[in-house]
Parts: sequence; structure tokens; C-alpha cells
Amino acid sequence: MFLFHQYDSFRIFLLVSISIPFLAFSIPRFIAPTREGPEKLASYESGIEPKGDTWIRFQIRHYMFALVFTVSDVETVFLYPWAIAFEKLGLFAFIEVIVFIFILVVGLVYAWRKGASEWS
Repeated sequence: MFLFHQYDSFRIFLLVSISIPFLAFSIPRFIAPTREGPEKLASYESGIEPKGDTWIRFQIRHYMFALVFTVSDVETVFLYPWAIAFEKLGLFAFIEVIVFIFILVVGLVYAWRKGASEWS
């Protein structure tokens, strides 16, 4: 027989977990002052008055540089647990990591040849 009262604690947890983000976004909307003026709407960069339009286009190389950096970070995140459990995993896991590193190196060589790692 299926008893619904067994899941009361789950329902309470679900209700609390749904209400916390809702409250976190709705309470400041009512409490915070909303005074908009030219000073609040102006761009701010380290106390220096902005020159020109704030909606400028950035070159794609900045994004490519960030993507190459992110890929190298993700590689480190995936390799760290593997390095910790290296002795227990065996030969198959070693081959999988070699394939993983090979794919990442191919991507890095491709980005390098396209000039994604050059800042200037």
C-alpha cells in the first residue's frame, strides 16, 4: 500500500527550495530604492568619465582567447579526479585519458593555427 504521508518531508523541502529563490529575487524589488537619474544610468569605470558610446563591438579574438582559456580550465577539472584515482582505474581509463588529451591538443593546435592565442 502506497502511503502519501511518507513524503511529507520531501514536500516541505521542495516548498522551501522553490520559495527561497523566489523570495531572494522579490524582496529586494520591494525594499530597494528605485531612483533613476542621469548619474545612475551613466556608465562607470573606475571613477573615470566614459568617452564615446558604451555599446561598442569587441573583436572576436577576445572571445576566442577566453574560450581557449576556458577549455584549458575544463581540461584541468576533468583530469584532476582521474589523477587522484589513477592506480585504481587501470589501463582502459589510461587509454581514455590519452584520447581525451589528444582531442584537446588537436583543438589547441587548431586554435593556435587560427591565431586565437595571439593577443595583439
